[in-house]
Amino acid sequence: MKIDLVDTTSSKINNGLIKARRTIGTPAVGMVLTLVIVTDEGSAYDAIKAASDASREHPSRILVVIKRPGRSPRDKATARLDAEIRVGSDSGTGETVLLRLHGELAAHAESVVLPLLLPDAPVVVWWPEDAPENPAEHPLGRLAQRRITDASAAEDPVAALEVRAASYAPGDTDLAWTRVTPWRSMLAAALDQKHSRITAAVVEGEAYNPSTELLGLWLADRLEVSVERRISDGPGLTAVTLTTADGDISLDRADGALAELAMPGQPDRRVALKRRDTADLIAEELRRLDPDDIYKSSVKYGVKRLVHTGTARAATAADPAPSPAAAGSGHGAAAPKPAPPAAAPAPSPKQAAAEEAK
Repeated sequence: MKIDLVDTTSSKINNGLIKARRTIGTPAVGMVLTLVIVTDEGSAYDAIKAASDASREHPSRILVVIKRPGRSPRDKATARLDAEIRVGSDSGTGETVLLRLHGELAAHAESVVLPLLLPDAPVVVWWPEDAPENPAEHPLGRLAQRRITDASAAEDPVAALEVRAASYAPGDTDLAWTRVTPWRSMLAAALDQKHSRITAAVVEGEAYNPSTELLGLWLADRLEVSVERRISDGPGLTAVTLTTADGDISLDRADGALAELAMPGQPDRRVALKRRDTADLIAEELRRLDPDDIYKSSVKYGVKRLVHTGTARAATAADPAPSPAAAGSGHGAAAPKPAPPAAAPAPSPKQAAAEEAK
């Protein structure tokens, strides 16, 4: 069911939600959180679809904030709130409200969102694109227990990781980090088996891929070894190789679906390592709303010390030490105090295109 409200208020939107629920015969529903999506018209459809799919696992009230401040002084002076309410099959197991903020109201989105939050329920804010430099200090970010960004949507994804490190606050996370969860789980399981000392590592992936950077930083942080970053043709993150005296431990995913795990003294085997869609990533992030200390440790490990080394990037620990028994693939594991790595940024795609045009 859909209800369109033009030039409305938060109070009328709340009344519209109650009316919609009664009309479809479900006046009460066990929604567990409020998900606020801050986006634009161009990205709204994909974001809403991903959130609606994720709401089948986490019934939510989804508030989609679309700012339309206007270009002319006359448009900016005309403050207006238009809303579209979706309840039922069009909104997964929860309910969705599209909020279009016109004119000066676009600068005060928190005043519109606050009355629409579910009482006594966690709040998560997601920026699919154009995330603020400091999500925790953003007016909407202050309302949330969890703040989700996506470095891969930035003009320069590697530089975006540096921004995330500088502004990190408990509750921040990034979908570039969520994408490497299966890789971290697989590598941690491999390292739990008997092996000799890890002496070095190589991480391969597409250029400008922040997930590859984060996985390299995680390995350098947890294993305290030199980690080399290599560029591949993709898709996305393609391979990890850990060097030991007995031979290499490698996890290679060339096609984006199946990976081959090779370990010294064991037969090679194929494992499922499919690239996940945004709905799966959001669903994973909504499962736990506590601070992700492993993400914090990894993103802060050496991002501030990025140095240029041409087409490759490397994260290096100054004093290599024996690998820990468990590499720590989940939330909340403690991290050792590492030495800072060195890594090199490549120019952004737009910068590279500009140089090529010259």
